[in-house]
Amino acid sequence: MKILLAEDDEALAKFVRHGLENEHYAVDIVADGEQARAAGVEGEYDVVILDLNLPKLDGVNVLRHLRLKKPSLPVLVLTQRSRVEDRVQCLDTGADDYLGKPFSFSELSARLRALVRRSHLPSESVLAIGDLKLDRVAHRVERAGRRIELTTKEFALLEYLMRNAGRKVTRSMIIEHVWNLTFDTTTNVVDVYINYLRRKVDDGHAVKLIHTARGVGYELSGPAGAESSPQLSEVQG
Repeated sequence: MKILLAEDDEALAKFVRHGLENEHYAVDIVADGEQARAAGVEGEYDVVILDLNLPKLDGVNVLRHLRLKKPSLPVLVLTQRSRVEDRVQCLDTGADDYLGKPFSFSELSARLRALVRRSHLPSESVLAIGDLKLDRVAHRVERAGRRIELTTKEFALLEYLMRNAGRKVTRSMIIEHVWNLTFDTTTNVVDVYINYLRRKVDDGHAVKLIHTARGVGYELSGPAGAESSPQLSEVQG
């Protein structure tokens, strides 16, 4: 699950990102309204957390633009503005939820889960390939009915592979999406984490799901000739 956080308070942004990453979300931070508008339209995000008091472009204008370009993208407004008029304006402009500052992180997390549940079809919330299932809302992974415990980065990596099931993804694509970094040819972090996933997902199973695409990167797919589940096919489409 990938979240765009538009917040110009650097300390608060780092606090929120740290908390969300501990709950297996991938988080991109932008610090002004122009960046928020561009990233929200050009990027692939599941939720936007939007401050209203952003430099360069006010959050309400960002929200209005996102609603024109991506009407179904969930937006949670997180702001110090507490007047009823501000809440009404944001909700009428298209915000899905509104949370005032100061706030409890546990409440923010609960509101995000509720937003995701309301905005995603079941087929988009649960990814499945073969006997492997990943619940993007509950942050739960199972194979053959057995729970698999993953770290935050392992979960994000597996989610990315499953969203691209049947496709070959390069190391640079993985590191840019999962780590939000530019690929460094000297690093082997992707290969290290792929090995972690293989031990947790494939070890002990006759059918291996994570494959090396030599000269390219990696691919997650089921048994040869088997079709992806309806859930995964709909997500990819």
